[in-house]
Amino acid sequence: MTSQTTANRSQMHLIRKTIPLEDARAIIDKAVVPLTRTTRVELSGAGGRVLASTVTATQDVPPFNRAAMDGYAVIAEDTFGASRHEPRMLHRVETVHTGNVPTVPLAAGQCTEIATGAPMPDGADAVVMVEETERVTGDRDLAEIRILTPVYPKQHVGRRGADIRTGDAVLERGDVLTPSRIGAIAALGLADVEVFDKPTVAILSTGNEIIDPGRSLGPGQIYDINRYTLASVIQEHGGVDVGYPTAGDSIDALEAAVDACLAHDVLVFSGGSSVGERDLTLDVLERSGEVLFHGIAVKPGKPTVFGRIGTTPMLGMPGYPTSCLSNAYMLLVPLLRKMANLPPHRVVAVSVPAAQRFVSTTGRHQFYTVRVIDGTAVAAFKASGDITSMSRADGYIEIPAQTDIVEKGEMVEVKFF
Repeated sequence: MTSQTTANRSQMHLIRKTIPLEDARAIIDKAVVPLTRTTRVELSGAGGRVLASTVTATQDVPPFNRAAMDGYAVIAEDTFGASRHEPRMLHRVETVHTGNVPTVPLAAGQCTEIATGAPMPDGADAVVMVEETERVTGDRDLAEIRILTPVYPKQHVGRRGADIRTGDAVLERGDVLTPSRIGAIAALGLADVEVFDKPTVAILSTGNEIIDPGRSLGPGQIYDINRYTLASVIQEHGGVDVGYPTAGDSIDALEAAVDACLAHDVLVFSGGSSVGERDLTLDVLERSGEVLFHGIAVKPGKPTVFGRIGTTPMLGMPGYPTSCLSNAYMLLVPLLRKMANLPPHRVVAVSVPAAQRFVSTTGRHQFYTVRVIDGTAVAAFKASGDITSMSRADGYIEIPAQTDIVEKGEMVEVKFF
């Protein structure tokens, strides 16, 4: 062994002990706290954001009694006993469209033609649907209306405050703003709302061989895949991705890049967490912060590192695209969602029979990408370095560490991406 080989070997970070996936998740969960920073956003851009304070109603919704049907506002008692054989005759005194206000209070024997959503006139307590009426005279101003069916008080009337009353807690702190919840806020007349900030996530690819898409490849170079797959995961789960130039394979270059990234809430590395002599992530993390784990008993994705510098969590992903994206789903997603004050991600899954035998590595929790074809789980995984292992897959199955074989026909749970 030459002295140069000895020097190189001394720089390598062997993964001496891997930890179970659940232990890694627990360490990350303990190290991460939800953001408390808040901001106000316009309602039109509030979808998917998380409320930072309770929304309390300052007015009734609806703000007035309104017609729930097109027809005639009446005094219900005037319609009692009405039928098609013995209709009740009422005199129409006014027509009220939506956006207009009634001007004539109703007296006995009178009715008001009214549109759905229009305010009820004073004195009226019900609406007869237009289908249950007949106009007697042709002159709209002098129309007599036959009422062909009785109505009871409050029938076909939307009462003031029936939906929301002044003082009601309409939405609570921590609620995720879905379309219906945004609608409830709009009903109160609010143009903006207080929400929690989204965590900003610095994405740092490492390696002299990595270049950005759009450039021509040189000898030994490959395009950066992970920056873009990670950015997509971050955007989908409540974060804001911030891409940084690829860091070269030197301590000085990596430390300078890390210093710039520490302005953000989270730092995610791609590459540099394995056992190669130029994998320097651990060196930087050990010199500037603390390593909380290095190596997980999963396949793919074993060479993953997690730690922090100050209060900034740092997650070092494997460089291989499938390993990186797989661990992003398993580790980065729960980290982000907790920091963004979002609820845990709910995975859609289906149980189907395995279309073939799946062989796993005993002692490592394996994520095996699959397609669902004709109601069966068909392998899509090729290799950790092949992005099509993920892009052509519908989802994945998990094979526990203590299981080495899943036989053809055995029921497996496919979790969809």
